[in-house]
Amino acid sequence: MSTVTSTPAKRGLARSVAGVFAGQPFSFYAAIVLLSATAAVALLTPLLPSYDPYGQDLFAGYLEPFQTADGPSGKFYLLGADALGRDYLSRIAVATRVSGFIGLAAVAISLVIGVTLGLVAGFFRGPLEQAIMGLADLQLAIPRILLLIAVTAVVGPSILNLTLLLGFTSWVSYGRVARAMALSLREREFVLSAKTQGASWRWNIWHHLLPNVLPQMIIVGSYELGTIIIIESSISYLGLGIQPPLPSLGLMIAEGQSYLQLNPWMAVLPGIVLFMMIAGVQFFSQRFTSEGRAQSFGG
Repeated sequence: MSTVTSTPAKRGLARSVAGVFAGQPFSFYAAIVLLSATAAVALLTPLLPSYDPYGQDLFAGYLEPFQTADGPSGKFYLLGADALGRDYLSRIAVATRVSGFIGLAAVAISLVIGVTLGLVAGFFRGPLEQAIMGLADLQLAIPRILLLIAVTAVVGPSILNLTLLLGFTSWVSYGRVARAMALSLREREFVLSAKTQGASWRWNIWHHLLPNVLPQMIIVGSYELGTIIIIESSISYLGLGIQPPLPSLGLMIAEGQSYLQLNPWMAVLPGIVLFMMIAGVQFFSQRFTSEGRAQSFGG
């Protein structure tokens, strides 16, 4: 009787996949579970036939999870409905996508600004470095949330304004790390050798400094992503961020607080999703830190 054996290619693929997950700390698995769950809510919910984040059914107002509306529609609501009878699962899916988009876009903007200013400050030193680091110290002296509230109240709330403001006010962490690394790299042999051979400062920054700085920026960015999502939700909770009818997790929590006696799930569910997003990102960022690597080896 012949036996079926896997091919070497399949065995190699299996070992490669197993090697990725073997010896990982608990935070790695927690991040995978939490981020996969939030991604499934955000990306798979629109594929459901009942997906409708803006459709209203007053017969389904304040409906709790796993209930069916009494009206003529007879629609089943997996996570209930809000005060206007809008499907809560659909609105949470939209809010999750909005928070993820704002967070990723703001991180990209702040990373470009911070890395550029940090590398320029560390490479050139002198008055230019003092001016850039002085600007960073000035921004750190002003609480970011208060600065965002003040500027948003002037320019008006919108997704574009909120994304740009978060990006322009979150560059300091990237800039300080990039400057510190540039100060060390500018004295290395490969940089000095390129200078003596006539390489321009642009060539040195682009080919020598930037490739060595980017891995550290990924660590900073993974941590800052969770912070930006918290700030966006806080601003929306105060009514200065995402505006109705577009849902936001912070705005949904604020609206749900007014109906805690009728349906406490209206405040609890978006809070759970927000916690899952932030915890997943933070656990994932630990994967790149020395603490996370030490846990993977039992240290």
